[in-house]
Amino acid sequence: MEIQYVKLEIFVPEEAFDAVRDALFDRDAGHIGAYDRCLSWSRVRSCWRPLEGTTPYLGTPWELCEAEEIKIEVCCRRSRLRATMAAVRAAHPYEEPVINVLPLLDTGLSPHRKAVTI
Repeated sequence: MEIQYVKLEIFVPEEAFDAVRDALFDRDAGHIGAYDRCLSWSRVRSCWRPLEGTTPYLGTPWELCEAEEIKIEVCCRRSRLRATMAAVRAAHPYEEPVINVLPLLDTGLSPHRKAVTI
């Protein structure tokens, strides 16, 4: 079975949410069947420790940093993944943004409805 869709999980500071969301929508992420701009988000608490040579958006090298973030979840056509990832990285303020890519075996599309291609 060839994977046609992936799910992206992206962690962003709240002030970057709109820019990252718009970058996703500009690349048609979140397009499922006859719906587009389908996206979920939730607030999460994250921690990280910047290492030597970093220029962190938040935190100080060698000190544990904790902050509230927004976790974005959105589907993306596999054929558009490379362009979508580039757009997200350009809109994201972190040096090393967390972007998890998970293969979707089933998108939940009704078997009677064809996906709309734009």
